[in-house]
Amino acid sequence: MNDASHHDRDREEIFSKRIRAGKRTYYFDVKATKGNDYFITITESKRHRADDAALVKNKIFLYKEDFHKFADALQETIGFIKSNLLPEYDFDEYARRDHEEEGEG
Repeated sequence: MNDASHHDRDREEIFSKRIRAGKRTYYFDVKATKGNDYFITITESKRHRADDAALVKNKIFLYKEDFHKFADALQETIGFIKSNLLPEYDFDEYARRDHEEEGEG
């Protein structure tokens, strides 16, 4: 790989956050275009049932002009589920469990 293509590749990914969730892993990656614009990719990676070695990946590209609409819709959807469908459910249970698992490792 020459220096120019190596530099372009390094610039492309700016930030990455991984969330492990059972057999699934979610990746939130901030990437840069050649024109120094930014976008987010959200990737779900999960093991294929028939072959645990095979990974199935699904990816969403989210562009800056849609950040607010996406975040608002996600918050509204989560709020609807919490308030209307599962008002008695303790959603913080997952955060406590994840925190405890991180402390063990």
